[in-house]
Amino acid sequence: MKEIVVISGKGGTGKTSIVASFAALAKNAVLADCDVDAADLHLVLSPKIQRRSEFKSGREAIIRSADCVGCGACLEHCRFDAVKKVSTRDGKISFSIEPFSCEGCGVCVEFCPAKAIDFPERICGEWFVSETRFGPMVHARLAIAAENSGKLVTIVRQEAKNIATEKGLELVIVDGPPGIGCPVIASIAGASIVLVVTEPTLSGVHDLERVLMLTRHFGIAAAVCVNKWDLNPQMTEQIEQKALRYNSEVIGRIRYDHAITAAQIKAKAVVENGDNPVAEDIRKGWNELCRKIK
Repeated sequence: MKEIVVISGKGGTGKTSIVASFAALAKNAVLADCDVDAADLHLVLSPKIQRRSEFKSGREAIIRSADCVGCGACLEHCRFDAVKKVSTRDGKISFSIEPFSCEGCGVCVEFCPAKAIDFPERICGEWFVSETRFGPMVHARLAIAAENSGKLVTIVRQEAKNIATEKGLELVIVDGPPGIGCPVIASIAGASIVLVVTEPTLSGVHDLERVLMLTRHFGIAAAVCVNKWDLNPQMTEQIEQKALRYNSEVIGRIRYDHAITAAQIKAKAVVENGDNPVAEDIRKGWNELCRKIK
């Protein structure tokens, strides 16, 4: 089984549009949207959810007000200002936990003399198995202010691989998150190849270098694609030279074209929205990428 992961040094470089076109060109692949903090591949592929599961990670403290004796031990020991003093209708003092401030350390649970604090697993989001016009897709939604996105990314990738095995499919295409943090590391670990999408700007050069340092550190093969290359051809050449210094092949240039916006408005991949030059750019890049993973 081969796994292609498409990432970028920052958001907004066009990687999701490219992934959608790759999905159309691959035809028989499992898709995974690992940008769990801001997933948007579904906007193009319009998936129909077949199965959904809760994502649980860490724990949160919940005070049972009926059992709280108002001693304040939880307030005294909490180091995250998550415990709040409240007054009941009968004038007694009680305490509650602010869920967005609770770090799930469990100190209040340990020191509560009345054992009035529950410590259940925290529900941090959902992940889904869906069907699209291009094949199965696994995607997720991390809850507001929730953590452990790397763990959720790992679940999404593993489920995509499980589906590929069950259906006898040989390719998984991953829409990865931007940056170089934990969710990115969770997205690329063990991948067959990483495609880094960048733009011809100063920040694009900087972000590309950070990402290529990351892939080199983990010993993962990386290729580079320059989106909107014709807006700054000189900077594009600098990016390509930078990629070569990291032993990464530049597999394609994608021109700036309103055809991409036109496809997005129709919720279509660029390559399925008629013949146009930018679609041909993406096809060439896809063919080069397939050549590298054979």
